Order: sequence, then C-alpha cells, then structure tokens
Amino acid sequence: MTRYLVVPGRGVPSPDHWSRDWVRDCPTYRWAPEPPGPPYVAAERVAALHAAIGAASAPAILVAHSAGCLTVAVWASQHVGPVHAALLVTPPYVDPNRIPGPHETVDGFVDHVPREPLPFRSILVASRNDPSATFEQFEAYARDWGSELFDAGAVGHLDSKTGFGPWPDGQRLVRSLTRPA
Repeated sequence: MTRYLVVPGRGVPSPDHWSRDWVRDCPTYRWAPEPPGPPYVAAERVAALHAAIGAASAPAILVAHSAGCLTVAVWASQHVGPVHAALLVTPPYVDPNRIPGPHETVDGFVDHVPREPLPFRSILVASRNDPSATFEQFEAYARDWGSELFDAGAVGHLDSKTGFGPWPDGQRLVRSLTRPA
C-alpha cells in the first residue's frame, strides 16, 4: 500500500490550506514532520522526513509545499529510501550562487539547495505569479531535478492566501504519480 507523506513549508499551514484537508480527510496521508510548524530548521526537517520515510517499507509518495520541496531535495541528496515519487508544489527559489554569512542560512531555508536530478519521479507545480519564484526559476528547478513541469497558471504561492482550499488539480496530480510514468 502506498503511503503519502505531506512535507510542509516553513510555517504552520492555515486551517483551510489544501494540505491540512488532505491529511485530515485521507487516512493514508500523514505529516512529515508531525506536527508541522515553525521554526524551519533544515537539518531537523530532513531528519524528520528521513524518519517518516524509514518508518515502513511500503513506498511513499511525497507531497511537498514551498520550503518542504527544499527539504525533499536535501533529503534525496543525502539519503535513500522507499520513495516512489514526489509532488513539489511552488518551491521558493534560492540563488545557487548566494553565499550565506557565518550565522545564517540562505533565505532562512537551507545552506545549499541540491540541483541534481531526484532519484524518483517528480512533478513540480509552477505558478505564473508566485512571490517566491519566477516561472523561469521553477523551470530551472524542474530541469535540474528532472521533474515534469505542471503550469498551474496564475495561482500565487498556491496557498490559502491565494484562495486554495481543496485543490482538486493537486489530487489529480498525486493520482498520476501512482501510475507508471
């Protein structure tokens, strides 16, 4: 049986966020980490994701939003595990040439965002008007990670602030990941 691990972004998803609906309404979906919330510390998030992936031998589909996509990329560069695929929703762009100061992380996320192909199938959901990344930056992530690119249109950061509650397109994309590519 496939497991679905929802990897949150930096903050606590609002009560009407699509990811909360999915975890609440589907018994095969669970948070990684549990419970989600600030502060975002990359090493802790990667460790929590690794523990969740390793908790069972059944394959997992990762559903990541925002900084959670960076967590997935870092995890994949450091670990292996039973991951079948990932849905990467509006990852924030981090300039690969930016060098953080001695006591900071890049944009509060991670010191380095891996730009190598992910070892599993992935779909990257891109927005035409996201404040955290341009469409071209989404395209660069998709190319570097070997992800299929899904143009969601002008959907902002695809969160509650931009009007996304249930998000049926996302559910269709997850279902597409359960089938062979």
